[in-house]
Amino acid sequence: MSSTDTKKNPKGRRHGLVIVNTGNGKGKTTAAMGTAFRALGVGFKVKMIQFIKGSWDYGELHSAEKLGFEIVPMGEGFTWETKDRERDIEVAWKTWESCREAIEKNEHDLLIFDEINNAIAYGYLDVKHVLDALRRKPEEMHIILTGRDAHPDLIELADMVTEMREIKHPFHRGIYAQRGIEY
Repeated sequence: MSSTDTKKNPKGRRHGLVIVNTGNGKGKTTAAMGTAFRALGVGFKVKMIQFIKGSWDYGELHSAEKLGFEIVPMGEGFTWETKDRERDIEVAWKTWESCREAIEKNEHDLLIFDEINNAIAYGYLDVKHVLDALRRKPEEMHIILTGRDAHPDLIELADMVTEMREIKHPFHRGIYAQRGIEY
């Protein structure tokens, strides 16, 4: 640890942060992956649990495997594809239980709960359970929450919040998601 780190944190201890990446723009998961990449570079143990992604074969799964961190896709696709609210709620709670267990086991320096904000915004998860677990997380653990429409109480609790804002997107010109760029 450099002397600069000691000045910023006199006890020389890491202060685990709750980070929220939200907004309607693209890049929330990508930003979390960038943080994971940085964390791996300094020896952190990283795990990502995904609420929506599950059935797709996408690039970050392969990259994570090569870099030595775990991504656990637990979703069954986008809610507008499943059209079964009760099933979506069941899957979201099962995914949340994995998140809660990961916090309690305290085996990782950085946990990423991908698209959890969406699950809360759709009413699939009760934000109170998430807030309670975040308040009880180990002191040195970092947790990133991604997804649109972050709940105001999560924003209030978080140490850092970034909102991605869409300015322009190729979808509006009929260009659909492309492998290697969006997934």
